[in-house]
Amino acid sequence: MGWLNDHINLISFIAAIIILVLTVTICWFYIKKMQTETNDGELTEHEWDGIREFHNDVPVGYLLALFGVLVWAIWYILFGYPLNSYSQIGEYNEEAQAHSQKFDTVYANLDSDKLKLMGEQIFLVQCSQCHGITAEGIDGKAQNLTHWGKVDGIMDTIRHGSAGLKNHEGEEYGAMPEGLLTEEKDIQAVAHYVMSEIVGDVGGKYDEELVKHGKALYHSEEIGTCFTCHGQNGEGVEGVGPSLQNYGKTEFLANVLKYGKKGNIGFMPSFEYLGLSNKEVEALQSFIASRHTIQ
Repeated sequence: MGWLNDHINLISFIAAIIILVLTVTICWFYIKKMQTETNDGELTEHEWDGIREFHNDVPVGYLLALFGVLVWAIWYILFGYPLNSYSQIGEYNEEAQAHSQKFDTVYANLDSDKLKLMGEQIFLVQCSQCHGITAEGIDGKAQNLTHWGKVDGIMDTIRHGSAGLKNHEGEEYGAMPEGLLTEEKDIQAVAHYVMSEIVGDVGGKYDEELVKHGKALYHSEEIGTCFTCHGQNGEGVEGVGPSLQNYGKTEFLANVLKYGKKGNIGFMPSFEYLGLSNKEVEALQSFIASRHTIQ
């Protein structure tokens, strides 16, 4: 009977006994009443197929039971089981958070190869079902992540648009329509500019002429398709368009994992329930960034 040491279980057990006793008592009362009661009560004007309704007051027992339930509910919420008291879900969340902090501490100094290996293991278990074991998106069934954080990814977004991204509060940005730029050179130029000067991909090789042309297009008031939504420096506009400065980085990926994304291809659910640590998200980002476009 150790389960009775939990006061919530004990209260529930006592309440069940009381309900059972009341049910039996009331049923027995009305059974006896049906055996002895005569139908000499006052009838109302309501009639259905020759059957008229008795004019009965609300039973006192019903009112007392309703009042008792209301009092018990208020007591339960405020005193019996307050919101900040112990719960198994709360205990699990605390343990998961402590484990994540310990995990980040133990694996804080992983080299790039081990970090990538960790990310690959997470990807194969959690992501490959939709994006494929090589991250190419299984013939368009999901986003091709070999483009993620690269010029190809920016170009793909300009061509096909984007939808479903959310900010850090979970509020959805406006959708970006497809076809804002149609000339391939313009698309390539804006992608080179964004990756080179906004994202700051110092390791990439970008054509200076394309970067210059892309910068002019990005800030063009005639086109008005980039800086109006993403800001002059790609910092994003609240409620309109996300920051491009974080594109292809851990922070961007962490936000997508937290809130999911209902995009142009399909729906990616939130993975917040996994409780991935910061190091695990960083590892996943490292692995995805290492993928190369499949020819």
